[in-house]
Amino acid sequence: MTLPERMRAMVLTGHGGLDRLEFRDDWPVPKPARHEVLIQVLACGLNNTDINTRTGWYSKAVTTATTGTMAPDTGADAPDPTWGGGGLDFPRIQGADVVGRVVECGAEANPNLLGQRVMTDNWLRDWNDPMNRDQTGYFGSEKDGGYAEFTVIDHRNVGIIRSSLTDAELATFSCSYSTAEGMLERADVGDGDQVLVTGASGGVGSALVQLAKRRGAGVVALASEANHRRLRQIGADAVLPRAPEDLAASLVLATGSETVSVVADIVGGDRWGQLLDVLCRGGRYACSGAIAGPIVTLDLRTLYLNDLTLHGSTIIPPHVFGNLLGYVERQEIRPLLAATYPLEALHDAQTAFIAKRHFGNIVVVP
Repeated sequence: MTLPERMRAMVLTGHGGLDRLEFRDDWPVPKPARHEVLIQVLACGLNNTDINTRTGWYSKAVTTATTGTMAPDTGADAPDPTWGGGGLDFPRIQGADVVGRVVECGAEANPNLLGQRVMTDNWLRDWNDPMNRDQTGYFGSEKDGGYAEFTVIDHRNVGIIRSSLTDAELATFSCSYSTAEGMLERADVGDGDQVLVTGASGGVGSALVQLAKRRGAGVVALASEANHRRLRQIGADAVLPRAPEDLAASLVLATGSETVSVVADIVGGDRWGQLLDVLCRGGRYACSGAIAGPIVTLDLRTLYLNDLTLHGSTIIPPHVFGNLLGYVERQEIRPLLAATYPLEALHDAQTAFIAKRHFGNIVVVP
């Protein structure tokens, strides 16, 4: 194809509200460096990192839940507003979950990628030391991402995808499902485990349900009642209200047991202590989010007397992305596409995402 010099893009100009996302139709098309490929973006999924980075929610000064607006207890000049604890260069094009077609290769990029439909692995690594967490960035955060017609990324961060799924359906997988799979790996979830999933109707939550079932575990999902039927359809063995007053009693009614072996949590918030209370002796807790609030109260007696293990999960091993591609191609997991929006309606897409009334993932289609 003949490549244009300018493209449409949604550009983040600074930390703040939706007004800091500016639609441009004259943004320069990026040029791939020697190890990079240029991708024509066909779809790009939304995720919590977009919202949290825009609003500066990752700052230690913030103690409130994710709201999608600039946190009242921090300022635009906070020194630690990003997931990695550092600053962000503006302007920045966000958007990590790219599905697209490779249209140009850098001098040392794999030429076999040219013309292929690909998904992106969003962890930007030092490929000489790929598990060095101190040398890791995120696509759409430390480097421009996919809320545009074209984007560039290291050729080792893309995987060819052979699937009959649409571009928008494929764009529901990368961030949510790799995050979920990373949590399950950290907690060593397998056959015979009983996994309690919080926020189960969202992108990561619904991915956790499917991926835990794929591993042979039983799943108890917490979500609003409007989503209970769909959660059962994707494999949840029991579904409870989003925030039951007495979680242990609700578990007994639903499963016959007041404990689970694993909690996979992306919610946090005021009821966090109940999650540890329902872990069996030797149970494991994994966390990759805190949309209801990051500050929680821990009774250390619960932790040590019950021999619990707590896992934080952010940066994942490189093999997780390759495994995920295989799951998709073998149809072992299925996409949960809640809605699509055109690129110029990203404000509306993020508003719907923040409202948390959707089931699955929201995707922008340039």
